[in-house]
Amino acid sequence: MPRGRYSLHDPHDHTPLGEEHFHCAPGPSGWRYVSQVTTPTGDHRGSVDLAVDELGRPIRLELHASSWQVRGAALYGVTWVRTDPTGTHATEGNVRAHAFTGTSPAFLIALTRLLRLTPGAPETRVRLVAFTDPVLAPLTVDQSWALLGSERHPTDHGPLTVDAYQVSTLDTGERHTVHIAGDVVLAAPGVELEDLDTPPSAFPA
Repeated sequence: MPRGRYSLHDPHDHTPLGEEHFHCAPGPSGWRYVSQVTTPTGDHRGSVDLAVDELGRPIRLELHASSWQVRGAALYGVTWVRTDPTGTHATEGNVRAHAFTGTSPAFLIALTRLLRLTPGAPETRVRLVAFTDPVLAPLTVDQSWALLGSERHPTDHGPLTVDAYQVSTLDTGERHTVHIAGDVVLAAPGVELEDLDTPPSAFPA
């Protein structure tokens, strides 16, 4: 069960946004990721709880940020309920999308499980619902993903396979690379792995 810490920053101007302290693990029915998010000064800012099934579909999502809350799952696309800080108003949403996304590295891992890309294959287009900071506002985005390749690196715990993905945001034309090993993001725009207690888990083929 990997445990560690990511640092989060604005991908454009590199302003520090805080840290995400996480643990995650694959299980017989899929994969789960749980984290606590802090501000740059160390104050609690929110939390992430994401579970996906063996096919990578989000079967449960719970996000907290700035007293806002989102609960969601894959249902007729993706469906969610967003609750305001007072708890008196809740709005439901549904989009014919493949999955959720947001600032947490958990969403990158979950999407790679859903897509199951192979090197050299054409880019795969996906529609996602992003929950944006600081109030978890939903935004539908279209991306394309491609697996550029995989490299094996020797470590003290044995060989580590690192996958490099090319991600393109279709409405802006932005393109970037995400590096993932097992169920841990090594580097992505706005994300740096700062600490890891145990090696990444290997998913079954």
